[in-house]
Amino acid sequence: MNKPTTSRNRFIPFRKADLIKICLDQEKLSTDDQHSFKSFCRLLESIFHFEFHQTLETLKDCYAPFNMDVDTRMVQQYSQNEKEELQQKLVKTMTDLLKSANYRQITSKDLKEAIVEESLFKIRLEVDFNDFEDVIFYMRGESRKQETLVKYFGLKKESFEFTNYERVAVYIKFKDADYFASKKQKNINFTPGSTIIKLFRNVPKADLEMLFPNSEVRMKTIDKLIIGLPAAVSGVGVVVTKLGASLLLVGSFISFWLGLTDREVIIQQKHLIALGIGLGTLGGFLFKQFNKFKNRKIKFMKALTDSLYFKNLDNNQGVFHHLIDAAEEEEFKEAMLAYYFLLTQDEDLDMAALDHVIEKWFQLTLSCPMDFEVNDAIDKLLRLNLVEEHNGIIKAKSIVEARRILDKTWDNYFDDNRL
Repeated sequence: MNKPTTSRNRFIPFRKADLIKICLDQEKLSTDDQHSFKSFCRLLESIFHFEFHQTLETLKDCYAPFNMDVDTRMVQQYSQNEKEELQQKLVKTMTDLLKSANYRQITSKDLKEAIVEESLFKIRLEVDFNDFEDVIFYMRGESRKQETLVKYFGLKKESFEFTNYERVAVYIKFKDADYFASKKQKNINFTPGSTIIKLFRNVPKADLEMLFPNSEVRMKTIDKLIIGLPAAVSGVGVVVTKLGASLLLVGSFISFWLGLTDREVIIQQKHLIALGIGLGTLGGFLFKQFNKFKNRKIKFMKALTDSLYFKNLDNNQGVFHHLIDAAEEEEFKEAMLAYYFLLTQDEDLDMAALDHVIEKWFQLTLSCPMDFEVNDAIDKLLRLNLVEEHNGIIKAKSIVEARRILDKTWDNYFDDNRL
């Protein structure tokens, strides 16, 4: 069950085709203008697609020296300085893309809160942040969800609410091999010095630490007690029944040997056999308890792995394609809506009034609270010369004029002087 958060999202959770249809269904445009508006939208989305294609190629070029999944051969050899420059450009281009797709950065404060909060999977994870040279988390689509937890072996059910992130993008660069060599860490499941990029869906805020590739499962106190208390009680029973007499005999022998008693102790073969059987029984018991601990930890790790399997959307270079598509959609929807409402309103609008009109429309028409990015939308329309601003008042150019401008812009993209 999803509930709106107290803070409104900038992400527009509707497909662009659906928004175009809803706008046209309002019948504020004539039949001819509706046809022209559809043509306007096709040109606008084509222009954004072309522009973001350039961004995609930039990301792929920057990530090429670090891409572990590539199936092509590397021709160019990069120096360390070139790699550092490409890494910096990759981070900047990717963060700009995430912002265009209406992602919001998850701060270090958010991550600390996530680590402190109780996991929905009842798993305690530990993350060594010293392993990372750079960590960037971004999220989009924040909502409140409700789940029911079963406690006390099914005897009690408890409902609770938690913050859920619909999308989480992760960028992590590990420290180099020298660091891990000095740390003497073995069996690491990542390559030192590598860069990983991942995209996940439906991640509870309290479980953000499970997205780190070096997170390790740790037993919670209650789990240790579940295993430890019965083991301790059973262990005492084993010692008393199987080793009691033998340990008393050995203790007496040690006391005589140390001069603490004058009574001579004679250890016979049957005593040694009894002691051996008792120690074997105790060793078997301890091994059984260790396996219980190990199996419970494996159970937790499987729960974590299963969760990540279904939450993972894409990895490394594939994430770029996801984000490019999302950014294209968001940029188009913002620009299209701003232009449509400027075109169809009977009164003059400044930026604040336009923002209010669109947010109110989302609330009344689609029951969706929205923090519409009006500044970003108007900046795009001004850049494309589709609106004019005079003394704070913003006016949309006619659909015929807007189509002509977009058509000319599209043709100029392939001008010899720009290629």
